[in-house]
Amino acid sequence: MDDNLLTERHLLDLSRQAERRGIVVFSDFLTLNELHIFHQNAGRYATGFSSEGGYEFAERQIAAFIPDALSYSFKYPIDCLEISAAHPKFSEKFSHRDILGAVMSLGIERGKIGDILVNEETSYMFCKQEITDYICNELGSIRHTVIRCRKTEPTKLAIKPNLQQCDAIIASNRLDNVTAAMAKVSRSEAVRLIQSGKVFIQGKECLHNTYICKPDDILSIRGFGKFRFDGENGTTRKNRVKITFQKYI
Repeated sequence: MDDNLLTERHLLDLSRQAERRGIVVFSDFLTLNELHIFHQNAGRYATGFSSEGGYEFAERQIAAFIPDALSYSFKYPIDCLEISAAHPKFSEKFSHRDILGAVMSLGIERGKIGDILVNEETSYMFCKQEITDYICNELGSIRHTVIRCRKTEPTKLAIKPNLQQCDAIIASNRLDNVTAAMAKVSRSEAVRLIQSGKVFIQGKECLHNTYICKPDDILSIRGFGKFRFDGENGTTRKNRVKITFQKYI
C-alpha cells in the first residue's frame, strides 16, 4: 500500500480513537510530508486537532486529536533534551547527523524524535516523553566524545535556529525562481522539485511553481534544507529582482 495512504489511514484512525475514548490521542513526530497529509484531511477527522513540535520554529511536529467534549487542558508529550560535551576541551563538533545517528543506534524509532538544533557548545533535541529517561541514561557518547544529556525547559532557553543570510538576483518572486536561488539549481530543476512534491511552504506541500513568495514564508526543499524568504531588496538595471533569504543551518 502507498505510504501516503497508510499515513492518511493512521491519522484518521487516531482521530476515531480520540472520539471513542474521550481523550486526547497523539501521533508520533510527523515529517513535512506527513504534516501535509494531516492538514489535507482536516475535514475528515472525527475530532478537533492541532499540532506542536516543542518550540515556535519546529519542523517535525506531533498531531493531537482532541474530542469536542474535552473538559480539561492538555500538554503535548514532548521533552527537550540538552546535549553537551562532558569535557569541552577534548570534544568534537557534532552535526545533526551525528546526534541523530547516536540516538537511533540505541534502537529508537525516528518518529519518536523531533527537531535537533545543533549549536557550537550545546545542542537541543526534542523527543517524546516516553523515551526521555532511556536516552538520558543510555546516550553516553557521540562519535568519540563523552556527553551529558539532561532534560531542560525550552521556554527558558529562547531557542532559535541558526540562520545564514543569503542574497540572490532572480526574474521574479515566483516559487520556481525562489526555489532555484535557494537550492542553487536551474529553474527547470526547481520546477521538477516543485512538481514532484519536494517543496513545502509553511509545512504544506506546494505543487504550483507560479506561487508568489511573500516575506516570512518558510520554505522546506527536500534534500536542500529549510529557508525563510525575507523579500525583495531592490531591482537591477535590467529590472531583475534582488531578494534576501535566510538558510537554517
